[in-house]
Amino acid sequence: MANGLIIGAPRSGSGKTLVTLGLLAALHRRGLAVAPAKIGPDYIDTAILAGVAGQPAINLDPWAMRPDRLRRLAAAHAVASDLLLVEGVMGLFDGAADGAGSTGDLAATLKLPVVLVVDAERQGQSLAALVQGFARFRADVEVGGLILNRVATTRHERMLTDALRPVGVPLLGVLPRRDSLVLPERHLGLVLPGEIAAFDAIVQAASAVVEEFVDLNRLLASSTTIPSYDLSSHRVISPIAQRIAIARDDAFSFIYEHFLNDWRAAGAELSFFSPLADESPKTDSDAVFLPGGYPELHGARLASAGRFRAGLQRAAAAGALIYGECGGYMVLGHTLTDKAGITHRMAGLLPISTDISRPKRTLGYRRLSHMSPLPWPKALVGHEFHYSSGSGAAPLFTATDALGTALSPMGAVQGRVMGSYAHVIDVA
Repeated sequence: MANGLIIGAPRSGSGKTLVTLGLLAALHRRGLAVAPAKIGPDYIDTAILAGVAGQPAINLDPWAMRPDRLRRLAAAHAVASDLLLVEGVMGLFDGAADGAGSTGDLAATLKLPVVLVVDAERQGQSLAALVQGFARFRADVEVGGLILNRVATTRHERMLTDALRPVGVPLLGVLPRRDSLVLPERHLGLVLPGEIAAFDAIVQAASAVVEEFVDLNRLLASSTTIPSYDLSSHRVISPIAQRIAIARDDAFSFIYEHFLNDWRAAGAELSFFSPLADESPKTDSDAVFLPGGYPELHGARLASAGRFRAGLQRAAAAGALIYGECGGYMVLGHTLTDKAGITHRMAGLLPISTDISRPKRTLGYRRLSHMSPLPWPKALVGHEFHYSSGSGAAPLFTATDALGTALSPMGAVQGRVMGSYAHVIDVA
């Protein structure tokens, strides 16, 4: 059985992602197999973690997934690995609008210790009070270690370590400030690793800092064993058909790994195609899935992808189920207007036109209900995060937010073609 460890922080921007990347690379260099995971609905961090670990990363979402589901996902993902390394989300106890779904909630559910990454920039002895508060805030959450980040000088380090000594939380590492260790961002968050010219160099630099300034042996010793579970009996997201063609490239990259695992375990046959390369879905597909991503950055290429568009239209005419989420939903519409105000032709299979030229952020967890050809239970949970807008006739979902407040109906359905801005995460 593998051990597990969660990387958390008092707040966003403390350096969790770069510390996690540095740990993944440093432990890999030691010959350890590390299974990466990300708390919450974030697709981009999982792609970054997977790129460094050399194996898929999964999402563990304590708001959208039942505790039993979380335990089984974690145990299955850790099989054949030495360590499950989970990157937290936001601050340790920050959750959705209803307060649920925090990193602390997952730590309590999985009974895994947290290594707290604390940004020490402009912090003095008061940092000890902050660490003590986080360590004692919840009895069911163990802060098993501490990494100080962005420490300015050796004098600064001595001041902090002296103040922290009475707190009793093991200090596993002190990282100096490195202004070059920054990952670029985009309107939906971080950019994908393949789009960062210096990504490998950033990871190597993070790894070098971690290897030099973190006691990796003590960090590994602070991890705890993940209990074993019967992995054959849990509820899954059923496949939308037997033969599913899935768009996958830089414009369609947001798909949950547990979806693919669930569908394969249920015996579905998955094939992948690239709309940006003007590929069409396999002609014998019973369903086509267009995941979310960044189609607004590739509007001209998608507009000129005639074989892709014809393949979608042929599949729709043959009665295949066609389902799009967020970016995929946008591509199923008639047009997409990008940030520069340029309008591009899309597939024309749904009566919508989407526009990101006047961005307005929509963000949050959703409880969803549908009456459609989707072969899923009526009640689902998902997440919405987009800057574009668009509406259609017959909606796909009725929805409420995390607090239970009713929202406007979402998405559009036309025959067996459907989609919405919601990313479905699990059954309710």
